[in-house]
Amino acid sequence: MPVKAIAVNPNAPSTFIEITQPMPQPGEHDLLVEVKAVSINPVDTKVHAGIVKNGLQAPRILGWDASGIVKAVGAGVTQFKPGDEVWYAGDITRPGSNTSHQLIDARIVGHKPTRLDWASAAALPLTALTAWEGLFERLNIQDAGAGKTLLIIGGAGGVGSLAIPFAKHNSNVKVIATASREDSAQWCRDRGADLVVNYRELQGGLAKHDIKFVDYIFILNDTDGHWAAVSELIAPQGHICSIVENDRPLDQNALKSKSAALHWEFMYTRSMYQTADMARQGEILNEVAKLVDDGVVESSLSETLHGLSVENITQAHRKVLDGHMRGKVVVTF
Repeated sequence: MPVKAIAVNPNAPSTFIEITQPMPQPGEHDLLVEVKAVSINPVDTKVHAGIVKNGLQAPRILGWDASGIVKAVGAGVTQFKPGDEVWYAGDITRPGSNTSHQLIDARIVGHKPTRLDWASAAALPLTALTAWEGLFERLNIQDAGAGKTLLIIGGAGGVGSLAIPFAKHNSNVKVIATASREDSAQWCRDRGADLVVNYRELQGGLAKHDIKFVDYIFILNDTDGHWAAVSELIAPQGHICSIVENDRPLDQNALKSKSAALHWEFMYTRSMYQTADMARQGEILNEVAKLVDDGVVESSLSETLHGLSVENITQAHRKVLDGHMRGKVVVTF
């Protein structure tokens, strides 16, 4: 049975093409998944931009977030069986999820929440893992005492939409989110933010609420642009975590005098380096699935496109590149 996929066109890397490939066979730790839906993330557009810049010898399948049905399992897989419904954020070193069937390491896969359809489920894994790892494994906000504050820069985006309820449910921190439009601000409030301020007037907006310092800062967009304000706002002995690479050197002097810490969160670290705790990502996805099924966390799906096609993948990329997505865009097929 041939496998249909949408891939980057090596002859015109700014565009996508439809390709067919033989059905892949699972390795020892792999699942063969019939993909039902994929979510488009900034990482898709960043990898695509790198390909456009550097060229490509053969078609490259992008896409990482996915939900689908297990069709076959590798010899070393014990936690899944054919017919299981799963969700995952993928592995940046392997072919992506913009395809009808995909191989994925079972250790970074979770059981799909039962109350979500395919599209709603596909919107969550990458952003859920990024939010969870950033909050609880880099910042360790679960250890924060009452009265501590967390500032989430980019509260209405895919990661922020999950970081807010995760922080509210699994810690005692006061959650402050940034948003620039009223509909985005309301989106943050609906997810549990205690306070929403405009990122364009970050320090002034916080000062109006008598907030000079915050104990934890989670940067979800434009590390360079926010760095000066963040350096001033971080509390002495506070913690900063960013998921966005910097283009310019970051002045560390303010952090040094405050004994403040800077952490980086890259969701693909575990799969890229095959870390000893790689299976932790599957465990996190199962924990998130329970929160979803318990009604604590909602899907961040905001728009659904129907059909695995060049047109839909191209349109989804454009929506992400626009920079004003509230929640996630998903393609179902």
